[in-house]
Amino acid sequence: MTQFTPRDDDFHFAEMGERWWMTETCWFSFCKPEERLGGWLYTMVRPNIGTVSGGAWVWDDTAHLPWEALYSANFSALQLPREGDLSDIRLPTGVSIRAVEPVIIYDLGFEDGNRCKIALRFSAVMAPRPLRSGGSPFGSASHFDQFGRVTGEVRLGQRVVAIDCLAMRDRSWGARPEHRPRKSAYVTGIASARDGFLAVTRWNGDVEEIAYGFMILNGETADLVSGRRIVQRDPEHGWVTNILIEGRDELGRVLEARGTRLSGIIINRHSFIDSNGLIAWSINGRTGYGEDQDMWPVHDWADFRRRVPARRRASPV
Repeated sequence: MTQFTPRDDDFHFAEMGERWWMTETCWFSFCKPEERLGGWLYTMVRPNIGTVSGGAWVWDDTAHLPWEALYSANFSALQLPREGDLSDIRLPTGVSIRAVEPVIIYDLGFEDGNRCKIALRFSAVMAPRPLRSGGSPFGSASHFDQFGRVTGEVRLGQRVVAIDCLAMRDRSWGARPEHRPRKSAYVTGIASARDGFLAVTRWNGDVEEIAYGFMILNGETADLVSGRRIVQRDPEHGWVTNILIEGRDELGRVLEARGTRLSGIIINRHSFIDSNGLIAWSINGRTGYGEDQDMWPVHDWADFRRRVPARRRASPV
């Protein structure tokens, strides 16, 4: 599918077939870099078995485990309401979504009593960009990515955090089984509406290649056709601390993005983990922010961590 239309703000139940793992997702990110604060609103629907999962995460640099972060609600299988559509819905996970102007403007919410209340508006700064490569870890699913400006506020108890940032959202629908077959990364960075990038990577031996992505340079968007992701990791925890994204787009333009982790959270999503970092970027020399979703099958992460020399691990008290 090459074009996202207003109809695609709604569910795609009629296109899902009969397999239980057919899935529809809706994800919005946000951040306040000066407070090292990042956040997600995430919804995953499996209409053929009538479930909705996901919720909200808010984190900063004080903790990386979801049960120690500023806020974490990750529901696994709540009952999907059938009376609404995804363009105007309040879900039992606490997430609400309303398409104010289809494809462009969305009002977003989340409520969990006095613990967490989120009210945001996403206003697109680009058209939804379709998945254009069969080499992506998203496989044959319809998948769209879109940068926008996110404004509003996050309330955590008595604390109120004003949000005004540029950030990514995505939408997908199609087959998505529980397992993830290989390591990958979903990396975003944006300095302005005219300068940003998305790079989705896959492993090829010891090299992490860009499988799919795009670059916005001086207001012109083009697909990335080659490149790689190079990372440095924290020796104790294993998460990414510094990143280099090198790429070239279909117009022959060069992408060089150097990133430093500000904070992060580790999210366990069925059979894989997402070690997600809020990143400060230099994108072709321009300052921006975004995320590095470092995704691993759980068994691969366990093997990787067990190979860390014992002297580098934290010693028990």
